[in-house]
Amino acid sequence: MHEIPKGANIGLATLSEDTGSIQVALRWTDPSGTGEADVSVLLLDANGKVRSDEDFYFYNNPASADGSVQVLGSMPTADGSEDRISLDLTAIPAGIERIVVAASRYGSAPFGELEDLRLVLADATGEPLLGFSIDDASVETAFVFGEIYRRYGEWKFRAVGQGYHSGLAGLATDYGINVTEDEPEGEPQAAAPEPAEDLIPSQTAPSEAQDDAPRVPEQAESAQTAPRQRRVRIAKKKVTLPSSPKKSLAENESWRSARLFPVPQLKSDREREVRATSVLLSVMAQVPEFGRRLTAGFNAPAGAMETFVETSFTYGETTVRPDGVIRASRAGKIWTALVETKTNGNPLKDEQVQSYMDIAARRGYEAVVTLSNDVALPGSPLVNVKVDGRRKHKVALWHLSWAEVVHQAQMLVRHEGVANPAHAWLLQELLHYLQHENSGCHGFQNMGTAWVPLRNAISEGTLVRGDKQAMEVVESWERLIQQVSLRLGGELGEKVSPVRTKRGTDPQVRRAELADRLVDNGQLHAEIHIESTVGTFAITADLRTGKLRTSIEVPTPEQGYPLAWAKRLVRQLAEAPADLHVETLLADDQGVGPRGTLEKLRPEPGDLLPKGSAQIKGFRLSLSKTMGNTRGSTESGFIRSVDTAVDRFHSHVITHLGLTTPRRGAQHTSPTAD
Repeated sequence: MHEIPKGANIGLATLSEDTGSIQVALRWTDPSGTGEADVSVLLLDANGKVRSDEDFYFYNNPASADGSVQVLGSMPTADGSEDRISLDLTAIPAGIERIVVAASRYGSAPFGELEDLRLVLADATGEPLLGFSIDDASVETAFVFGEIYRRYGEWKFRAVGQGYHSGLAGLATDYGINVTEDEPEGEPQAAAPEPAEDLIPSQTAPSEAQDDAPRVPEQAESAQTAPRQRRVRIAKKKVTLPSSPKKSLAENESWRSARLFPVPQLKSDREREVRATSVLLSVMAQVPEFGRRLTAGFNAPAGAMETFVETSFTYGETTVRPDGVIRASRAGKIWTALVETKTNGNPLKDEQVQSYMDIAARRGYEAVVTLSNDVALPGSPLVNVKVDGRRKHKVALWHLSWAEVVHQAQMLVRHEGVANPAHAWLLQELLHYLQHENSGCHGFQNMGTAWVPLRNAISEGTLVRGDKQAMEVVESWERLIQQVSLRLGGELGEKVSPVRTKRGTDPQVRRAELADRLVDNGQLHAEIHIESTVGTFAITADLRTGKLRTSIEVPTPEQGYPLAWAKRLVRQLAEAPADLHVETLLADDQGVGPRGTLEKLRPEPGDLLPKGSAQIKGFRLSLSKTMGNTRGSTESGFIRSVDTAVDRFHSHVITHLGLTTPRRGAQHTSPTAD
């Protein structure tokens, strides 16, 4: 991958023969695990301005009508996540000369709080072509990372790294859009910031030709030109369905509602695979929002979609039949992906997927998509396939777990909504099918063959560092936590993601360290971040004691008195389980102070206060329960016990604490003094 310094530029054709479609990824890390930023793309004409508001793409306007620009959102990576943008340069309108790629933070949060700011440009298959790092961020609340621009019929990239104090509003205003963010209901709207003095000039760039010199946005509009008005957070009303079913007209409980996708008669794995593939692909084709949600991460165009099942292809002297085919068309171009499906925990087969990769390459198809109950991990492929490097045409291999499919359907039908009421009903029928016990589409459900031997080795004291079984269990644990995050996020309607404690580390190296810790202390530990919640939700499985511990740390407010904090905390936990354990956290690395169960603390909250002059920085709340013994997801299984522990802690503890982060236009709430 070619590294480019700030201010430099390079022709895309010098990096690859195939740059008609590219991906741009923006990355950053945050030590607290709570940092976020919003990605945006602006299409500029020869005057350095957008032609209209529709040339501004962001979280509320993520894709162009012709599919040339797609803001894909956050995607998991080995180091956490990144925000990706897909650009089809062959479809960019002729009047567009520059494509600006930027990011902004909400409110006054500066980019200086984030680390490892970086842009990576890749080809359509995801192969990285160039990278650009920003290492001088401080008080800026918005950044132009880079721009792709035309020069004599060729597309080039320039590393910009320009910062703004005024966030999204100031950045967009300089390019011809006046952005006004939504305020809480009943509150006055703040005036749009002045962009002229907010622009932070970039450092002196290397000498370049005059034609390639960066064009600085104009500092003020003409007095005769009224700025365009855009309320970026206004969206059309969409249809969602209630999470609880409406009252039934059935005479008794033995009556069952008629279903579009019935499942009770499915008997064999083959029947489950055929039915699941057909059901999913048909709904993807009929509900555009859902089809786009699942294929956007595969760099598919935002065009008309058709899906097919049981297609046949000649492979050598035999005939192979992928489970399905997805085709999307836009502007005369057709994007094609072969689909291989597994249900009921059956593993993907290397040779089968290899044959589909070969067929796709020979026919000029873009991708092979695998679907199974398993969850893909960075650095740990589910199948081993070989790619013929002599072929110019590259085929991308993507994976979806059934848990991801359920998550995306829940987000649309329960929280974000779809445009058509019939489409909402279709998604609800799909969810009913996927979540039925006979469908075989239940996500990750098995901790693997190493689970029982490893637990026995821990109990007997014979487990040693370097044991392969420990690494296998760590990978299974990571898959389980990823699935727990998807399930909880789908139920809450917000982003829930695992916290990577070792950012920038090779995934296998990080897992080896976790495996060593498992050998040393017999514990599996993970943290997940819920977007609207301050702090991280910790989950610890102690294989020596057979206990699961869920916990969260509650920070103290900036004002008030310790006794008032303790009283309010206990009052907020009025509905929490009596066996909830509360610990007082002391400042200045003084460790843990007084502790006790909620049952004992309710009559005397003051028992949480430390003696002497020790300062309180927060409280740790935790619940413990016995974990399942078996490796599966049955009633006595480990996976079921983790799901139950997470649900119990979130619903009985976290939801009552008011630990919400300040959403856009909302006020931050936390335990405060009386």
